[in-house]
Amino acid sequence: MDTNGMDRRQFIKVSAAATAAATAGVEGILAARQAPAFAQGTALGMLRWNDFVPASDELLKKTIIPEAEKALGAKITLETVNANDIQPRVTAAVQSKSGPDMIMTLNNWPQLYEESVVDVSDVAEELAKKQGGIYEQSRAVAQSGKKWLAVPWAIVGLTIAYRKSLFEEVGYSKFPETWEQYRDAGKKLKAKGFPIGQTLGHTFGDAPAFSYPYLWSWGGKEVEKDGKKVVLSSKETLESVKFMVAFWKEAHDEGGLAWDDSNNNRAFLSGTICATLNGASIYIESLRKPDQYKTAKGAQMRTDIAHAALPKGPAGQFAFHVPFSHMVMGYSKNQKAAKELLRYLGSKEVFDKWFVSQKGFAVGPTRDWEKHALWKEDAVMLPFKDAARLGRAPGYAGPAGKKAAEVLTKYIITDMYAKAVQGMSAEDAVKWAHGEIQKIYG
Repeated sequence: MDTNGMDRRQFIKVSAAATAAATAGVEGILAARQAPAFAQGTALGMLRWNDFVPASDELLKKTIIPEAEKALGAKITLETVNANDIQPRVTAAVQSKSGPDMIMTLNNWPQLYEESVVDVSDVAEELAKKQGGIYEQSRAVAQSGKKWLAVPWAIVGLTIAYRKSLFEEVGYSKFPETWEQYRDAGKKLKAKGFPIGQTLGHTFGDAPAFSYPYLWSWGGKEVEKDGKKVVLSSKETLESVKFMVAFWKEAHDEGGLAWDDSNNNRAFLSGTICATLNGASIYIESLRKPDQYKTAKGAQMRTDIAHAALPKGPAGQFAFHVPFSHMVMGYSKNQKAAKELLRYLGSKEVFDKWFVSQKGFAVGPTRDWEKHALWKEDAVMLPFKDAARLGRAPGYAGPAGKKAAEVLTKYIITDMYAKAVQGMSAEDAVKWAHGEIQKIYG
């Protein structure tokens, strides 16, 4: 026996396991039934959002992470916080050069931290190769040139959840196809006490996922395709703002200006709004507690919910879904182990458990998950199955790089509409937003 307390047979066994892990990734770890040879006592910290599907967080904490600890031979601490609190935590960690080894990010936030994260191209490209290719939106937000700044995790599809019976009452047996039709339906339903619920606040998901596609659908955009010339101040953008002012007053719950990503869920399930842009969490919650959420006529709310894409505008139909990815921080002392954990969590065998727990609220970052048997279980969820194919990233039609990420995190596009509906002239709102973007792009 050597001085470390390991005889030759044990050494060969552990070495073989480490070699298998290195050459075959997660499959090697599982096949060898041994943890990779990380330093004894390796500890990893991971920071993620509080999932809108609580069952998925419970699965991670009670099952998947403990299994990962055994598979990888590392102690893993998982912390979850409100998604709107993640960016301040990243900033603090980068400045102090200490904190979680891995941090979940949303949208194109990774672009802001390129100099502070580890290149995870090997993990991301392996994921793409094994699972049918990564969606363009996930690639756009997490990749800079050929370097991957984060490993794609999932995409939360956003569609409009709406009350079928209410729209039928005002003559819409199917969801409105255009903004004009949506405005008409919303005006009639607001008069009945059921306005549209939409946030124009500083919140990570529902606000930009509405304001950006709305802008694009009118033909407006921040910059040209080259990502250099700022072109927000256009006839198309101005028309979109003018329409929004009337649309908001006539059809919306005007208190939505101050909402975060959970207020509309509560409003919908309490029966006070007719529709809202959201992930599938409203419907999933109605399934979880069918006898708690009911319509005014006493029917279970789940039976009156359907999903539809955002309406078409003069320039077409667009979507902005919310991609999630994990960064490995440059200050981490256990970068190799952190990357191995992300490789493990993203493997089909492990990710499948989490994916099923989501019930379609989040889809995988790769196309293979469109083929999952889950989509055969509930027709109400089908609009989410391939929603990620249509998603565009912030900065479209230009790149989703650092400048586009700064525009997003400062809520400039959302604020353009918010300022207008609060009384600023459409012309001044567009002028203000154009100027703010110009400061960023130079």
